[in-house]
Amino acid sequence: MEDDMSMVLYVVGVLAVVVGVAVSIALHEVGHLLPAKRFGVRVTQYMVGFGPTVWSRRRGETEYGVKAVPLGGYIRMIGMFPPRRGTPAGMVSAGSSNPIASLVESARAESLEELRPGDEHRTFYSLKVWQKLVVMLGGPVMNLVLATVLLAVVAVGFGAVQTTTTIGTVSECIVPVGAPTGTGCSADDEPAPAAAAGIRPGDRVLSVDGVPATSWADVQTAIRAAAGQDLRLVVEREGQERTLVAEPSRTQIVAFDDAGQPVVQEDGSYATVEGGFLGVSPTQDLVRQPVTVVPGQVADAVVGTARVLFRLPQYMVGVADAAFGGGERDPEGPISVVGVGRFAGEIASFEDPSGLVGVEERAASILQVVAGLNIALFVFNLIPLLPLDGGHVAGALLEGVRKAWARARSLPDPGPVDVAKALPLAYAVALLLLGTSVVLIYADLVNPVRLVG
Repeated sequence: MEDDMSMVLYVVGVLAVVVGVAVSIALHEVGHLLPAKRFGVRVTQYMVGFGPTVWSRRRGETEYGVKAVPLGGYIRMIGMFPPRRGTPAGMVSAGSSNPIASLVESARAESLEELRPGDEHRTFYSLKVWQKLVVMLGGPVMNLVLATVLLAVVAVGFGAVQTTTTIGTVSECIVPVGAPTGTGCSADDEPAPAAAAGIRPGDRVLSVDGVPATSWADVQTAIRAAAGQDLRLVVEREGQERTLVAEPSRTQIVAFDDAGQPVVQEDGSYATVEGGFLGVSPTQDLVRQPVTVVPGQVADAVVGTARVLFRLPQYMVGVADAAFGGGERDPEGPISVVGVGRFAGEIASFEDPSGLVGVEERAASILQVVAGLNIALFVFNLIPLLPLDGGHVAGALLEGVRKAWARARSLPDPGPVDVAKALPLAYAVALLLLGTSVVLIYADLVNPVRLVG
């Protein structure tokens, strides 16, 4: 019965991410669609997904629909590529015996074939430079906005997991630093000061030696500084305040840095210092954050994602070795949408004996996964290569530079940049991305990165 429930929760987690991916893609394309229509470009299609059309409906001059494979989407604008110089708008240039040139001209013809009389000024290539930038950046920016909203919901609505001033566990004896996990107490072991003082799990520390305990760091600092001295703690238990006196033992304890993180030595062990030991540990809970933390979270996520993309070739060597050679997956490396789905399934179905991971924690984690996916879409689409949005952005920026140079030199307007000439490279990039996706998906099926175990 428990296995059945676990499987149900796993499927729910996966479906939640599938819906999140579909919504993210749909909104990405809306980010392109709205400004394109606002600037007068005729948009003939708005599609979520690729492959055969599952459903579609025409409203006005645009066909809206859903396709069978929900791993992407697109809008179809007329005149994405300008006619070749010397060829009037709406006219298709003659073919070429050169296969690459023929490929370019074929794509150009397809881009112009939907032009109707009067559409000459409703094409994408006829837009001003700043309008092209708005249209092409609209999709990635929509993903960034969605990620920011999701992270804000998590931070402000759910909160971040933080230690509280409530006692989670009380040690029965003093266990030496570095002792194996699960080491029990024997009759010869010295009782832990907290147990001897009557401190219990669930007690909320209100003050230590008269100083209010606003965070667990306050409690921890006071304990460490009071080795061999009486420590007066005021705790709340079952709605009543109680005063307890404990004497922290002087022993070797784990050293922490200024950021509150354990100091790890070169051999992987924790550094130790002499200090007070009481034998208590805090509970963890979701603590709501101010909205001011969100910009920093978004910036950190963008920088982290950019670093992964920058090192993608290096990471893919490890992914290929893990997929085909049985090597270990780098938990910090890239994963496919399949891996993202597995993460969500594991989060939703994770069995937590302590009971600390509840519905809120799981929901917050899945929202963070979807937010991270949108950050990845934002950063990835800014790569200045066709067929990505960044390729068209780069073309528009180059056009702006050329026009500014021509104006400064009183030269004729050079016209739009012919991004169609970059199509051979675009097809090569598309094949490379397809191959990378296939390897990642295969690796996530046969040797996935796991959150648990």
